[in-house]
Amino acid sequence: MTRVMATETSVSSAAQPRIPSPSQREYFWLRSFVAGGVAGCCAKTTIAPLDRVKILLQAHNPHYKHLGVFATLKAVPKKEGFLGLYKGNGAMMVRIFPYGAIQFMAFDNYKKFLSKQVGITGHVHRLMAGSMAGMTAVICTYPLDVVRARLAFQVTGDHRYTGIGNAFVTIYLKEGGIPGFYRGLIPTLIGMAPYAGFSFFTFGTLKSLGLAHAPELLGRPSLDNPDVLVLKTHVNLLCGGIAGAIAQTISYPLDVARRRMQLGSVLPDSDKCLTLTKTLKHVYSQYGLRSGLYRGLSLNYIRCVPSQAMAFTTYEFMKQVLHLN
Repeated sequence: MTRVMATETSVSSAAQPRIPSPSQREYFWLRSFVAGGVAGCCAKTTIAPLDRVKILLQAHNPHYKHLGVFATLKAVPKKEGFLGLYKGNGAMMVRIFPYGAIQFMAFDNYKKFLSKQVGITGHVHRLMAGSMAGMTAVICTYPLDVVRARLAFQVTGDHRYTGIGNAFVTIYLKEGGIPGFYRGLIPTLIGMAPYAGFSFFTFGTLKSLGLAHAPELLGRPSLDNPDVLVLKTHVNLLCGGIAGAIAQTISYPLDVARRRMQLGSVLPDSDKCLTLTKTLKHVYSQYGLRSGLYRGLSLNYIRCVPSQAMAFTTYEFMKQVLHLN
């Protein structure tokens, strides 16, 4: 969570647009796919320990439910070893590469489709393209997200699954086959629409404004195409962090509901978390707003800023390395 195609600004209006060769056009989608995948993996690995703690707190894991964010960060290594902070990260990497790749590539294509075929331009098409790209990536990779959540929720000495393969087989056999992998999909899609939309929208808008009003201060020529202006690294990091913080605040209650639905039978109150509405009502009535629907939000602010910043910056760098500008 997360993930945005940078907006390029021409350094010189007199410069003639470069026409890509057939081979460049043929492999453009593949290079874009790789760039997005690498960006996603770098971003998620950076904040993997915080992701694990967030899942433990969101679903009130009995081993850590009495602790706060920083206390849990200290308690996990003591109870499960340092690598306990990265539990479930293997499944996350399997999921996040195609997720990041699909999201970034889909955003670019949706943006082109909306502007050229539908005639929607400006801020609106950026918001719509971001929402559509996020939902597309979620649908394609959701089973991997469910497995990753289940593995991250486990505590050493209290395992239900022995690994990624075992989790897939167990869920399939004991939770209704394929539908078992899509528990919580609806709240995920509902939550992803504003999250990805506002994330792409905020980053793209900040970048456009920065390059338009202070190009010399905030921008620099792209490494692979001097005619294209991109944000400087530290500015890119800042814009990505702001975008992530705004998007997380808007969509966080839906993220809590999604996690609880994903965990399914792992939770003792799973029978009360069968639909989005029931889950939101149950969490609110049982734990309230601050300790329920927004439990772990402080951690999400800490994790989403470096995550989004790393995703945007890495993707920007990979675009230059793979000659996508």
